[in-house]
Amino acid sequence: MLNYNIKSQYLPDICTGDESMELEDFFNLASDIVYAKTGKHLNDLQQVVLRGILQRHKYSQIARDFPYSEGYVRDVGAELFRILSEELGEKVNKTNLRASLERWRVSNVLHVCKDFNINHISGDVNICGDSLPSSAVPHPPSNEQTPNQDNPRPNVRLDLADAPDVSPFYGRTEELTTLKQWILQERCRLVAVLGMTGIGKTAIAVQLVKQMSDKFDYVIWRSLRNCPVLETFLSNLLQFFSQDGETPDRGDRLSQVMEYLRSYRCLLVVDDLQTIFSSGQLAGHYKDGYEDYRTLWEQVGELSHNSCLLLNSWSPPREIASLAGENLPARSIRLSGLGAAAGEILRDFGLADSTEWETLINTYRGDPLWLKIIATMIKDLFKGSVAEFCNYGMLPCVDLQDRLEQQFRRLSQLEQQVLSAIVGQAEPVSLAQLRTILQSSLEYLGNALLSLERRSLLEKPETYGKETVFSLAPVLREYLQNK
Repeated sequence: MLNYNIKSQYLPDICTGDESMELEDFFNLASDIVYAKTGKHLNDLQQVVLRGILQRHKYSQIARDFPYSEGYVRDVGAELFRILSEELGEKVNKTNLRASLERWRVSNVLHVCKDFNINHISGDVNICGDSLPSSAVPHPPSNEQTPNQDNPRPNVRLDLADAPDVSPFYGRTEELTTLKQWILQERCRLVAVLGMTGIGKTAIAVQLVKQMSDKFDYVIWRSLRNCPVLETFLSNLLQFFSQDGETPDRGDRLSQVMEYLRSYRCLLVVDDLQTIFSSGQLAGHYKDGYEDYRTLWEQVGELSHNSCLLLNSWSPPREIASLAGENLPARSIRLSGLGAAAGEILRDFGLADSTEWETLINTYRGDPLWLKIIATMIKDLFKGSVAEFCNYGMLPCVDLQDRLEQQFRRLSQLEQQVLSAIVGQAEPVSLAQLRTILQSSLEYLGNALLSLERRSLLEKPETYGKETVFSLAPVLREYLQNK
């Protein structure tokens, strides 16, 4: 006796011959095929993209209603088409998606009807809504499968409670490509994303998680804003890793975490790293009681494992300098301004005089936070006119000054003296000029300049020949002069 269990909404009515399929039928069928292949239900974005494609919308239309770029929406659509193509046995695209699903449905119904006709005297065909037949759609991959880096994990475990909502996201295509290559292709174990507050470190990390999470077994986001000591930080990780919630003795916690990083493919994002560094010291100097963190960075960077630790910080830990390199499994990237992509921020704020936008972007170095603060001032005081704002030069802005103060109060006394010396000169200054002005030894002055460089507070114009000279962005110069 034959017994077929087939979802009735996908099949023409054998008795009435009704073969029509509605949009929701196509959507449900495609969703179940993807689930059968990957073992995961469609996420919110995949659902929006799939419905948009079935309604024959352009990717630009779909992206308009969702906080993602058109390129990212296109990538999501391409991945859906890849999965459906493999399962339906033909090349599936936007043009033939409905027809391909219809052909798949009819071919499976014909298979059922053929068996029904052969065995209708003694057979029993059961058409119901419980499940698809194993011959119709392959079963989801078993938990024992270990996908390679190009295929999605069947059961990724996420802990993103600390991850902020930073949409919308602007630009950074080149930086995203570089970071994804380091993490996925080159399998870097330690990656640091550096830059001033508000430059977009957290935003780009959130985008990386969205685009790469299905390549890992565990994806974890942790912020150090509350300054947990290393023991507490590791204990928290192990509580998530461990199914029973138990943690080992204190002396074993680091080795236990490293064992998880070796046994699984994990992406661990550590945000707000600068909070465990001391104020009044050179960049990367740990607060008392937090020096043990350097052991974690060193082991992650030096020991062999399958995972990646992504660090976000205003300035790097000093250990990064010795661990990172072009041919080493540790890298660092320093974010600069958005460039032309910053125009999207001004457009979102509804500012006028687009011919003046480039001047505004250059003045504020394409820094997303600076531009958002200034765009708010332009809307409030100048009715959105960038041209009128530029006529007044750089007006002091309390909100912007407060943000810069957070960065500058962390500086050492020598760093503050170096910045004062640079501000006091009309032109960029060389190392030799700074030594003369400050009457400081080369050792101390060199360390201060290196620290300011790591904090992203110095500019080095390339228009002064072979000699290295130092200057400040107009925003920083204005802030220091006001102080």
